[in-house]
Amino acid sequence: MAKLSEKIGYGMGDMSSSMFWKIFSYYLPIFYSDVFQLSLAQTATLMFVTRIWDTVSDPMMGVIADRTETRWGKYRPYLLWFAAPFAIAGILLFTTPDWDNSGKLIYAYITYILMMTVYTGINVPYASMLGVMTADSQEKTVFSSYRMFFAYGGSFIALFAWEPLCDFFIRYQPLFPVNSEADAWQGAMIVIAGVCLLLFVGSFLLTREHVKAGQSGGLGSDLMALLKNVPWWLITGAALCTNLFNTVRGATVAYYFKYYIGENVHVDLGVTGFLFFAGLFLAVGEVCNMVGVVSAVPLSRRLGKKSTFIVSALSLAVLSILFFYLPLSNAGFIMMLLLQIVISIFTGIVSPLVWSMYADVADYSTAQHGTASTALIFSSGSMAQKFGGAIAGSAVLLLFDAFGLIPNAASQPDSAILGMKLTMSYIPAAIALLEIVILFFYPLTTVRMKEINANLQSKDQFI
Repeated sequence: MAKLSEKIGYGMGDMSSSMFWKIFSYYLPIFYSDVFQLSLAQTATLMFVTRIWDTVSDPMMGVIADRTETRWGKYRPYLLWFAAPFAIAGILLFTTPDWDNSGKLIYAYITYILMMTVYTGINVPYASMLGVMTADSQEKTVFSSYRMFFAYGGSFIALFAWEPLCDFFIRYQPLFPVNSEADAWQGAMIVIAGVCLLLFVGSFLLTREHVKAGQSGGLGSDLMALLKNVPWWLITGAALCTNLFNTVRGATVAYYFKYYIGENVHVDLGVTGFLFFAGLFLAVGEVCNMVGVVSAVPLSRRLGKKSTFIVSALSLAVLSILFFYLPLSNAGFIMMLLLQIVISIFTGIVSPLVWSMYADVADYSTAQHGTASTALIFSSGSMAQKFGGAIAGSAVLLLFDAFGLIPNAASQPDSAILGMKLTMSYIPAAIALLEIVILFFYPLTTVRMKEINANLQSKDQFI
């Protein structure tokens, strides 16, 4: 049984990653279009094209990590080595140079590719640690739940604090050399980056690798084993859908509030009220994600990981469709928030299951093919996360462009409003239904994993 400090330490790693990732997913599109001042088409192309590099860098990092040998383990040292570059790359990403459009576009490509490369360098080994911190399938779900609980906690902090931080740097110009909205966004990212640096260092100090990873085969044999791994194909497809669902909705929110709802709407609850804005909407979602994460362990123990995943995805599809029909009224805003709460609980249930199932797939690969390619397998999870985020972000921006959205315009055409409503409802619902179809064929049931774990533990897999 792993120590509580190790579970907390493991969670701190994704707390750091998620603070960055949620800001990138939800605020980077509107940063590029409304602050950095690229066109919607330029931003969409940028976010999609750079993913081509990820199709190479993620598996490459997996191969490198699987072949790393240090006194700290295979994967853990990368948390320390890449902590500072991770923070610096994030600051550079949200820096707006005083250049012409062509120069800024080149800068955006360079810094975005740099950020995603560094993210790969730290996140692939971090995710792979799940496979070597415990050999027990159910305890992997516990570790994964700690990971996602801290991840959503970090996301809540980052999303809730982002707009107030930007406002703070603008409001206190006598104390800070802030000359524009762009400088304020950079200042906010400096604060977030500093916190993320400390979290990754803390994660390195508190975690340990307890399971001896099997020997990696040749690169060719590892890749062939991966391509023959049917559960890997299926869980990667499901992971891609999960990230598509989350990012399509998340990337829409800033636009949805700015151009449809209004950036600061007062919601009246009778005896009290509150300001309804994008940061609050997203932050409430992150808190409810944490509720879902806590629920994932008992539900998966009772129903199995696969069944829990399918039921959650079906619920997400139904709830998303309801979002389309909510009116712009006080009652409608309250219903929006309630739907966001329930949707977020179900997405929170799904998130730890994805990574726990990747750990199961790694064990299946070891048992089936006799070679360990843990990081290579987990790198596909990182690639699915980034590729899904990029596809979703690009698709949202291209859809907005096609529907006639005009950045920074005082009012938007009805077609643009329809586009935003679709990306908050019917489009993510369709993605959730596709996820169900994929999961139907996933073969690693609870019974099958007990057989695999018993087989591996009999072969002295512990350090």
